[in-house]
Amino acid sequence: MSENVQVKLPDGSLKQFAAGVTPFQVAESISPRLAAASVVARIKPMHAATATSTDQSGEEAMYATEDAHAQRLVDLSTPLNEDVELELLTEKSPDALPVVRHSAAHVMATAVLELFPDTKLGHGPSTDAGFFYDFYRPTPFTPDDLKAIEAKMAEIVARDEKFVREFEPREQGLAHFREENDFMKVHFIERFTREGDEISLYRNGKFVDFCRGPHVPSTGRVKAFKVLSLAGAYWLGDEKNPQLQRIYGTAFFNKKEMDEHFVRLEEAAKRDHRLLGKQLDLFSIQEIAGAGLIFWHPKGAIIRKTMEDWMKKECLRRGYELVYTPHVMRSELWKISGHAGFYAQNMYTPMELDDAEYRLKPMNCPGHILIYKNSPKSYRDLPVRYAELGNVYRYERSGTMHGLLRVRGFTQDDAHIFCTPEQIEDEVVGCIEFAQSVLTTFGFSEFKVELSTWDPKDRQSYAGTDEKWELAISSLQKALDRKGIPYKTIPGEAAFYGPKIDVKLVDVLGRLWQLSTVQFDFNLPARFELEYVGEDGERHQPVMVHRALYGSVERFFGVLIEHYGGAFPLWLAPVQMGIVPISERHQAYAESVKAQLEEAGFRVELDARNEKMNAKIRDFTLQKTPYVLVMGDKEAEAGAVSVRTRGKGDQGSVPLVEFIARAKSLVTGHSMEL
Repeated sequence: MSENVQVKLPDGSLKQFAAGVTPFQVAESISPRLAAASVVARIKPMHAATATSTDQSGEEAMYATEDAHAQRLVDLSTPLNEDVELELLTEKSPDALPVVRHSAAHVMATAVLELFPDTKLGHGPSTDAGFFYDFYRPTPFTPDDLKAIEAKMAEIVARDEKFVREFEPREQGLAHFREENDFMKVHFIERFTREGDEISLYRNGKFVDFCRGPHVPSTGRVKAFKVLSLAGAYWLGDEKNPQLQRIYGTAFFNKKEMDEHFVRLEEAAKRDHRLLGKQLDLFSIQEIAGAGLIFWHPKGAIIRKTMEDWMKKECLRRGYELVYTPHVMRSELWKISGHAGFYAQNMYTPMELDDAEYRLKPMNCPGHILIYKNSPKSYRDLPVRYAELGNVYRYERSGTMHGLLRVRGFTQDDAHIFCTPEQIEDEVVGCIEFAQSVLTTFGFSEFKVELSTWDPKDRQSYAGTDEKWELAISSLQKALDRKGIPYKTIPGEAAFYGPKIDVKLVDVLGRLWQLSTVQFDFNLPARFELEYVGEDGERHQPVMVHRALYGSVERFFGVLIEHYGGAFPLWLAPVQMGIVPISERHQAYAESVKAQLEEAGFRVELDARNEKMNAKIRDFTLQKTPYVLVMGDKEAEAGAVSVRTRGKGDQGSVPLVEFIARAKSLVTGHSMEL
């Protein structure tokens, strides 16, 4: 080991220190203020050949073996014994917040053990919204217990105990946790470490946990936190195992950010698509029919039709051909495709019919492949682009389903592109551009992109050769680079048949939603022996792109409901205009206006009830109708309508012809404005 190490800072400057210097000491050498503000450090060996990020979440992040050659987050107290690139992360960095939350989970576990010493610990990762920790305790926690845990956490934060990383031989750690009957910690050590390893532990005060870290310097840095709720969770997700108690919490850098978070939660609760779906009569889930199965009511079905019509029109404009495939197919087909092996846990069990065994389709791709294979193809025919709004069925555990967002039966706006290797990059670029068009058309201005790649160390989970994986990943990277789209690489998250690009939209509340996906597939063309005749007269194997841009119609609709709070833009609204005659004698004129609006292509509802005008207006307002058109003597004489616009109120009297022209321009332009 060298006596000195070089540290390269983000501005490109190099500093030399004695080996063993810590990121905190480097920060102090720059500025005491920077040292005080730093939360965690990111390091990358300066001379490593490759440095792919291995930042992970959940169990993997806490327990998986570290890669010494990879970029990674480390404690500020970590000794630096080689030349590294160093970045000091403060509260301004979004990557620092999960570290604070992970540390808050340890503080909560410390509090639980101090209050309830016989409790056994599971794991406690950070999440997108906070953190949780799983506990095994025969006696259920109560709401008063949660209050006591939060109060005890405040005491532990006030004690400002240092988070100290320690190492000990694997067998010694196993013996200790076995002696304490911590069966979950024993499982994690056995799963994530090997014989002869040292295991990583974190200590704060008397509390010790098996964990890879990193953590904030001390418990005092967990400044703003709240214990939120309690839920049940089976150990390892298996109903046959003991039931654990999962306590959820959240943590932020300061109280102001936490208060803002709870304001957002209140707003999100108002926008909950399940509540709005019932209030606006859009859809339902019927217990007698089964969980995760969606019934589209007339108003929801109108929005669905509008979405599907737009998608079909765009597909045809972009060179896709529409196809339809069966809902059930023989099991033999799913064996050939590999789904019966790699994806069986997500498929429904086989059905025995008189001629063979059948299965509900979880995906549309094998059906599209059979259509491709039904006739010979030349290089002149490629690319072939098949699109289908196809119903698929996937098994989800009963506790995981959530309204429209996670269901058992759904409609994918699925497409498969068969092309030559030379065409793949252009086709992926086309899919990315299509995805961007979907987001902007439906009113989403911000999105984030992830490139999911394979984990070569987990070879049994993936089909295809190393060379094909390298080609596939490279093709997707080049397409993203061509579009100038920044992206984050996520190792180990690829589908079994190839890498994928995930486009996550950001809604009006700043929440991320996974919807659009573009996937490279070299596996299925080989499994089904697909061919085309090349320019050289020889037979070649095409490559394949899977793409779904809504993701699923159901999930996208659920996101739309929450994004707009049920107040859809005019072109999507199930009822675009509500008509309110002031009295019975204005009924004939109201009927005439309704006919003219419908002739112009609008969705209109006339309230002819024997109710007061204000009650009718209120009912349309509660249904979030974009326009309420009121008409009395003055409007009837002038051929006009008095317009009340959602969110703006009374806009006064407007000639009907003028109103129709403006409304038409808003619909054809897919405008978000009224």
